[in-house]
Formats: sequence, C-alpha cells, structure tokens
Amino acid sequence: MLHEALIFQNNLLRQWRRRGEKMENREDLRSILPFLPLKLESSTLAWPSRVTEVLKSLSRGPNHSKVDSGEVLFLAISDIRDSLSLSSQFLPPSTGHGYSLFFDEFLLREESTKWFAEVIPAMANLLLRLPMLLASHHQNADSLLNGVETGLRLLEPQHPGIVILSQELIGAVLSCSFFCLFPTDKRHAKQLPMINFDLLFESLYESYHESQENKIKCLIHYLERICFCMPVGFVSYERKVLPVKQSPTLVTYPNADFWGNSVIPLCQFEVCRSGLIEDHLGGALEVDFANKYLGGGALYQGCVQEEIRFMINPELIAGMLFLPSMSDNEAIEIVGAERFSNYSGYASTFRFSGDHIDTRERDSMGRRNTRIIAIDALCRPGLRQYRLDCLMREVNKAFCGFLDTSTCQHYDLLLQDDRFGRDRLDNDGGNGISQNQGMGSMQLQQLDEDLMVYTDTSNRQVREEYRVDMREKTSKPLPQHGNASVVTGNWGCGAFGGDPEVKTIIQWLAASQALRPFISYYPFEVAVLQNLDQVSQWILSHKWTVGDLWNLLLEYAAKRAKGETMLGFFSWLVPSLSTH
Repeated sequence: MLHEALIFQNNLLRQWRRRGEKMENREDLRSILPFLPLKLESSTLAWPSRVTEVLKSLSRGPNHSKVDSGEVLFLAISDIRDSLSLSSQFLPPSTGHGYSLFFDEFLLREESTKWFAEVIPAMANLLLRLPMLLASHHQNADSLLNGVETGLRLLEPQHPGIVILSQELIGAVLSCSFFCLFPTDKRHAKQLPMINFDLLFESLYESYHESQENKIKCLIHYLERICFCMPVGFVSYERKVLPVKQSPTLVTYPNADFWGNSVIPLCQFEVCRSGLIEDHLGGALEVDFANKYLGGGALYQGCVQEEIRFMINPELIAGMLFLPSMSDNEAIEIVGAERFSNYSGYASTFRFSGDHIDTRERDSMGRRNTRIIAIDALCRPGLRQYRLDCLMREVNKAFCGFLDTSTCQHYDLLLQDDRFGRDRLDNDGGNGISQNQGMGSMQLQQLDEDLMVYTDTSNRQVREEYRVDMREKTSKPLPQHGNASVVTGNWGCGAFGGDPEVKTIIQWLAASQALRPFISYYPFEVAVLQNLDQVSQWILSHKWTVGDLWNLLLEYAAKRAKGETMLGFFSWLVPSLSTH
C-alpha cells in the first residue's frame, strides 16, 4: 500500500514539474502546513521515517505491532508523537488512562479484539496514504469549482472562502485526531479550536460521565465504518462574511435603516412539534447553534446541540482544523457531511444508539444533500440583548448564515428594485415605517382583542401595490440552493441565556430577508413558545414586511430594556395571550 502511494505521489510530482509548479510554492499548502504533522521536502509531502515505520508496523496487525489494548495503543501514539517532535506539546497526564479505560474496560472484549485486529491496521494504512491524498487534493483543487480556490488552507477571519475535501481525506484527518498527531503550539495564536482527541479521552478518566463515553462511541463507530467501507463523496466548508465596509457590488453588513426600511415580505413559518432538526427532510439549511469556535465542546465535555451534531456527523470536525473562530459578521456553512450514528437523549442523557445509514442524495459535486450553517449567538447577554446593537448583531449573524452566496446576483437586483420602490413611496408622500422616523409614525389600534394593524391611510394604495410587487418578485424560484428552507430552533437560548421569543423573531426576519421561502422551527417544548403556531399565523395574516416586524421588535425591546414591560414579545404583541 505504501509503495503504491509513493508511486502515485511521484507521478504527481512529475506532472507538477512538467507544468513548472512546486508544492512549496502553493500558498494554500503553505498556510496549512504548520498545522499538519507532515513535512515538505523537495516538493514531496512525507511522514518522518520513524513515523512511517511505526505506522507500517500497526498496519500489519497486533501480531506484528503488539498493539492489542488501549494501554499499548497509547504507547504507540506516544512513540509517533515523539518522532514528530511533539513531546514538548504535552498531552494531559490522564489521556493514556482514558484510552485504556475505553478500549480495555468499556468495550466488550469481542469489539476490542476486532478494533485492534482490523480497524487500527486500516487506520494506519489510511495515515500512510495521507501524503498522497493531500498531494492529489492540491493538484485537483483548482479545477473543482470553476476556478474557485478550494484547496485545504487556513480560512482566515474576514476572508470568505471555501475548502472542498474528499471523504477519504477527511477520514485521514480524523485518524490523525484519534492518534493526537496535530501540532498544537501555533493554534491558539490563530484562534483555532483544538482538534486532537486527547481531551476527550482525558476527561473520560478524570470526570466520567456516561454521555462522554457515548460521544467516543460515536467517533469510534465512524472510524470503524470508514475503515470497512470508505465513502467516496466530498464535503465543502465555507467561511461566509458580510463585509463591514459598504460596497455597491456586495451584500454588506446591514445597518438599522436597512432592516427598518425593508419591504421584503415575511416568509412562511412552520412549527414542528415533534422530531429533530437533523431528521428534517434533506436540502434544508439546518442551523448549528454554534460556539464562535467551531465545534464548541465537541472534543471535550460539551454535549448539547452543536456537540451532538458533530458526534453523529463527525466529518464536521475536520473543519476545526482550518477554520478560526467566527467574528460577528461571519458564519460557517458545511455541505455534505454524512451522518453515521443514531442517538437518544440530550446533554447528560445522550447515548449512542447504533448505526445510521445516510440515504440523502448527493449533488453534482458528490456532496450529501445536508447543509449545516454554524452561527454563534451572544452568550448570556441578560438585558443587553434588548439593546439595538445586540439585536443588530444577532439578526445580522443569522442573515449572514441564511443568505445563499449563489443567489447574490438575484439578491442585488431585488435590492435595486427595493430601493427604487422606497424612493417611489417617499416621492408620493407615503409614511413608510423606518427607524429614522421612529415609532411615532405608526398608529396602532386594536380592532378586536387579537387584532393589531398598522394604520397608514395617507398612501395605502401605493404601499399595497409595492408590497404585492415585492411579494411576486420574492416568490420566484431562486437558483441552486437559494430556495432551501431554514430549519432551526431555540438558537442562543438555554445555556446561552437568550430570550426564545426574541430569538425566534430574529431568525424569522433573517430568513425572510435572505429570501428563504419558509422557516421550520422546532421549539422543543419550551413553555414560552407554546403559542408559537398561533402567533406566527397571526403575524402572517397581516402580510407584514420584514421592516414592519423589525420596527415592532425595536419598540418592544426598548420598553423591555427600560423595564416598562415585563411581558414576553408575543404577549406584548398580541395582548389577549397575556390574559389566558
């Protein structure tokens, strides 16, 4: 196997030389090389010779390598790390005990024997092919997406970009994580999350929780699956950025007037009282309630929404290798991550419950029809979350995630129509709702106990004609994946302390402004959202625009921040709810 890999890499090297290219001249490779365990010499990626020896020994099975237990496995891991000069980058003292505890005590003897006889040798062979896989990846990276750069590299903050990896290369990356082979000394300076599995095993020993054992079971199951049947598709990892500097050619970071003046109609709203986000029909944009460091506590003790998703779709973890933390105007979209595990429970009750066969179709690029968007909410904002700057931060974060880059040209044309229409309203003397005008320009009256509508009698006909025109434009099918719905839930709530009613509205506004056709919302039995079906349909019955609902949210938030109301947004908006 190693001989074949060397022949393949030498052939690639000859092809590059014929084209006058050298691997060391590739900027993408140079940016990621300090974070890889490989060395680059004479245009060739390679393991140090001692590492190759150990991996070849492991690939021959336990009769040759003598690696037949978790305790001996960790000795082999330590040997490889020493050969990579990683001994100064200390692993937690109890890491070895964690490997021993899991493989020698928690796994059934039959499963453990199978792991050391079949899976470890297959992983070693995969690692021996890693230099060839990377060389092949970089050779083909420039031709995957119509000339767009897709090679493995550091996707720096404030620089939008995409990396596309084969599932085989991802498997090799996660095998490196299992063996704790990634250097860690430079990751903190680049705001990169840790990607080795050492803390996962260390915490299993130091502070045992059954949920932690089951997280490892998910990852072990994934590695076993790919070693017996390697998937042949691709996964893309994209850093999405809304530029802060205004530009006439880009969709940029919106200001308050943008939201207050928006005449984009609200999209449809569906409340899902049962099921889970990851079980929704394929093709939708599934929200990852993310930490600003991708993956959050997935490789430590975390076990809530984001961490669970990373366990059942482990290919998400590969993004942690090269994606630094997100800024307020950034999101990360991952397309094609395959699901390998079923589970039950949540947090402390999380349990691995067996194999999952992912039947979602693949697109023309070989990616599973699974689109996951990582957006991080404000953490424990308290009353700050009702301030304008915090509302803006959250709605723009969600908008960045929900806006599909493939629809930007369509979106730009629509916004041109939007600006033209607003000018028309202004010239005709309309009293359009905007933040500059303030809430005094709106007259609210209660038609009955459940009905509150805007009264804008001075130019109702012009406004209605324009709203109908915009509704027709936004209802037209968008290209590629721009017509996918958003599937979400209580983003930024729970441990993050966000207001579920406000966060629901914020995500609805962002999805609508991003021209998504509808939003599917999983309230997960949160008490304050028990009337969400009624409230969402009540709002839709008024045919409000994004700007209409945004301005109402601002009015409520101002009162809440000042202590002038203690009602939730829904009860404030629909007074009859507070009387039931």
